[in-house]
Amino acid sequence: MNNGCNIWSKINQLHLVLSATLFLVLCLCFGGKELTASAAPLSEIERRGYVNIAVKDNLRPLGFRDSKGNLQGLEIDLAQRLGSDLLGKIDAVKLQPVANSDRLSVVLENKVDLTIARVTATESRSRIVSFSVPYYFDGAAIVTKNTAINQLKDLEKRKIAVLNNSSTIDYVKYFIPKAELIGVNSYIQGREQIESNSADAFAADTSVLSGWVQEDSQYRLLPTKLSAEPLSVVTPKGLQYDELRRKVNEAIARYTVTGWLKERIQYWGLS
Repeated sequence: MNNGCNIWSKINQLHLVLSATLFLVLCLCFGGKELTASAAPLSEIERRGYVNIAVKDNLRPLGFRDSKGNLQGLEIDLAQRLGSDLLGKIDAVKLQPVANSDRLSVVLENKVDLTIARVTATESRSRIVSFSVPYYFDGAAIVTKNTAINQLKDLEKRKIAVLNNSSTIDYVKYFIPKAELIGVNSYIQGREQIESNSADAFAADTSVLSGWVQEDSQYRLLPTKLSAEPLSVVTPKGLQYDELRRKVNEAIARYTVTGWLKERIQYWGLS
């Protein structure tokens, strides 16, 4: 059993390194090419005195509103820290909540300068926008309320809800081949499957499921992630945005080295 855990640990670490390397290469390869993008260069942002950043306001613990309506979360902390460091003063950020479908378009349409809204860096997306180095590795995980389920092997021959057409399906089939999968169309339906005891667990993105655990102590995340996917800041393409992209990447690298990002990730209950 220990050998299996060690092998998985090594595979997971290799996956993280390769993912980070891949998207660093993508940033370098695509970052200088002129494609459609319309956000402000850093010099204009400095003259303006603030940076516009698109965020989520309904996705605990990345970006959500507290009981007083204030924006909170890991990505909110990152957005505010970036704004402060880019312009050298506090309160230098205007946060604009966006729907998932608008996370890239708001950068392309000159409505914001950056997007920090749980955007996974992918090759197809990199054709129209650029991505920073990752600030967090999300990925598929499994949540359950069943106290008899504590590790992946406990789910053999049990029912697991998964989002239809999601990449998570392949991961679950690989790690738990004997499980019975139940397709759902949304996170709400996934939760309903567990609440009605129609499913023993739900497999989906760690960042979203962490919010469930924080809101309801009956839910637990199993300790093993099934995949690792880099979340990155969306930045515009074009030579005129080189300085902005460089400053953003330097800042995230600095937050990583100093441990600030790790501390914030742990603070918000993310692994």
